[in-house]
Amino acid sequence: MPKQIIKVEAGKKTLSGKHLSRRRFLCAAGFGAAFPVPAHGAEAEQAPKVITVRGPVPASKLGVTLTHEHVMVDFIGADKVSRDRYDPEEVFRAVLPHLKSIYRQGCRTLIECTPAYLGRDVQLLERLSKAGGVRLLTNTGYYGAADDKSIPPHAYRETADQLAGRWIEEFRSGIEGTKIRPGFIKTGVDRGSLSPIDAKLVRAAAIAHRSTGLTIASHTGDGKAALEELDILREEGVAPQAFVWVHAQNEARTDVHLEAAARGAWISCDGIRPESLDRHLNLVRFLIDRGRIGSILISQDAGWYRVGEPGGGKFRPFDFLFLEFLPKLRQSGVSESQIRTIMVGNPARAFALGKRLLGK
Repeated sequence: MPKQIIKVEAGKKTLSGKHLSRRRFLCAAGFGAAFPVPAHGAEAEQAPKVITVRGPVPASKLGVTLTHEHVMVDFIGADKVSRDRYDPEEVFRAVLPHLKSIYRQGCRTLIECTPAYLGRDVQLLERLSKAGGVRLLTNTGYYGAADDKSIPPHAYRETADQLAGRWIEEFRSGIEGTKIRPGFIKTGVDRGSLSPIDAKLVRAAAIAHRSTGLTIASHTGDGKAALEELDILREEGVAPQAFVWVHAQNEARTDVHLEAAARGAWISCDGIRPESLDRHLNLVRFLIDRGRIGSILISQDAGWYRVGEPGGGKFRPFDFLFLEFLPKLRQSGVSESQIRTIMVGNPARAFALGKRLLGK
């Protein structure tokens, strides 16, 4: 196990063994002027918030954050997915040790990216968050990638405004009869030019963002799709800063990464695993060297208790990034301050609740 493991948690007064004031801590953690430290009372109430499954928290308290992971997934399809297909107690027992493990590594927040009709279970996430100590975010929205298998039939019939209305209602009233609210909008599109249904989902996400201020995280097949998504957001008056290009590492053309970052989008390098370590390392270093550290999000797309497989199949732990990837980043010359920006400051800015609209 490497000796240097991130141990940064907003609200604590220690960072790498040093005693810091709260204001100095937040500056060191990469928040800077984007997250001024409020005093008390009304000023504190106005601080940027992030919505977790246990309620809103100040963005400045997210700490080290994994921005794209999965607890459980069910790829059987929107017409067959059901709570009857799995035992929540079994999933809880299988996943909890992995959350406790990353908590020990210094991780304080995990963004859970499983959408509706693909295995989202917000009450299970709430239980896991309470037991494991890691804050979890869940989402609203629909997943249009993987040839639309997880899109419910009504999404084809309804307009973008009607779909957005469903997602806005989950934000306002809670998900599936609970008080648990989404912390972001999740959607997904396939490679190449957007199909009509994929374009509709992206437009619905933009409409929902205008009403809720929730960040849009979109599983995106390639760079062409990403730029078309950004074009739709522009048409709807939504600024690129509200958009996370999920799986950006799958696009080989770095000029497209730079174009999306220059527009203001978040570039999410989120499939980090042993076989892709060097590819992710090179992309992160490339973006840093081109002055785009403020656009980078990193994660692993790990976990994946698979409904329908015995015991959930082979669960991929959440800790590879801490045990292997971050040490490699350090060895390549990335500083501790830069790592804190990527792991603490950027996720807090990316997922803070707030409307990012063009011209405002």
